[in-house]
Amino acid sequence: MSRPRLGLAAEPATPATPALSAAAGPRYAWLVFALTFALLLSDYMSRQVLNAVFPLLKAEWQLGDTELGALGGVVALMVGVLAIPLSLLADRWGRVRSLVLMAALWSLATLGCALADSFGQMFLARLCVGIGEAAYGSVGIAVVVSVFPRHLRASLSAAFIAGGAFGSVLGMGLGGILSAHFGWRMAFAGMAAFGLAMVACYALTISEQRLRRLQQRVGAMHGDGDNDAAWAHRLAPRRLARELLAVPSMLCACAGSALQLLVMAALLAWLPSFLARDYGMAGDRAGVTAALLVLASGAGMVACGALTDRVARHAPGRKWPMAVAYSAACCVLLMTAFRLPAGTFQLALIGAGMLLVGGCAGPASAMVANLTRPDIHATAFATLTLINNLLGLAPGPFLTGVLADRIGLTGALQWIPLAGAAATLLFVIGRRHYAADLRRLHGQPVPHAVPA
Repeated sequence: MSRPRLGLAAEPATPATPALSAAAGPRYAWLVFALTFALLLSDYMSRQVLNAVFPLLKAEWQLGDTELGALGGVVALMVGVLAIPLSLLADRWGRVRSLVLMAALWSLATLGCALADSFGQMFLARLCVGIGEAAYGSVGIAVVVSVFPRHLRASLSAAFIAGGAFGSVLGMGLGGILSAHFGWRMAFAGMAAFGLAMVACYALTISEQRLRRLQQRVGAMHGDGDNDAAWAHRLAPRRLARELLAVPSMLCACAGSALQLLVMAALLAWLPSFLARDYGMAGDRAGVTAALLVLASGAGMVACGALTDRVARHAPGRKWPMAVAYSAACCVLLMTAFRLPAGTFQLALIGAGMLLVGGCAGPASAMVANLTRPDIHATAFATLTLINNLLGLAPGPFLTGVLADRIGLTGALQWIPLAGAAATLLFVIGRRHYAADLRRLHGQPVPHAVPA
């Protein structure tokens, strides 16, 4: 007798039901998503507004490029170091209370940037911005996926993560406008005001009790939401580490996502310079063109997440080959594009690659959610955040700069997309382990050999 094929059967397909019935409160679920997304915009607006005022700070305080880089880098450093411990605290203390506190901290710290009178004061304020933002992405996405059924996870995760790209564009664009008309202090003050307004809206609208009731209804309807038992259960640190770090398919999903983000971070950092050097664009035009490409990457995240949910709705295991397709196609498009001469066709291929460069974010986040229990989702997404920062967002721009010093910026951009080939391989490996890891999660027997 032939052995039954695992994979698709290991994770039950979601029935074709509406996202939420009237009793489950669909409007409130979308309100939770909208306000959590708005706070994510504030997160990245506060983080990226600094880039818009670099020239003004450099001139006023006579700063060197190293000092300017430190002001930007300290935020990413805090996010990478503190994401997991702060997310673990949020899982224990309450996610809604944690989100409000985080957003209030980074908004007040951004206001502190507006009041800073020296590099040291600005550095301290930026450090506090990083502390506030460290766990927001992981806790926020845990809240979002907890109030919607499983078959929408890739779409919502991708849309939520894409908020980072949109927030970055808003932070740089609005920061540039405000600083040009009112000075750099007003740029920081404007971002802080938006953040504090969103904090007030969130605190007055979203409550721990209403969120938990909605999660229970989603769980009752679809069998995949948070419930009282899950919220009450607390893991010892050793067992928590084992649940997160001893799951091969989850680690492959996290590492594959990080390598794709390495490519994305490198492009976001260096595209303006590439356009200025290879196309002779002026600084403002290069910045606008690069911003449009950033928007393309954000739109691509949403579109790829929605497409993945549509393809994988009745066969959840298809999320893996979708991630493979996105990373492989992006690698081919970008490596081809940067080997072409400057021109319209090259820009078109770069744009196509940017549409796919973040396409794995939604599927990878959905895989992480599917491979962990609801009560540790925030900590699981913090693990994803940590790996994304340490393997992707932090080294991407730096590695590109190191290569550019040796083979030129264009040469560096020709080779950086190879990280996407490594991501493709990791997604292929993760798919091989996915069925067995799901069976372990649900306490089912696992065969010694699992077919691909």
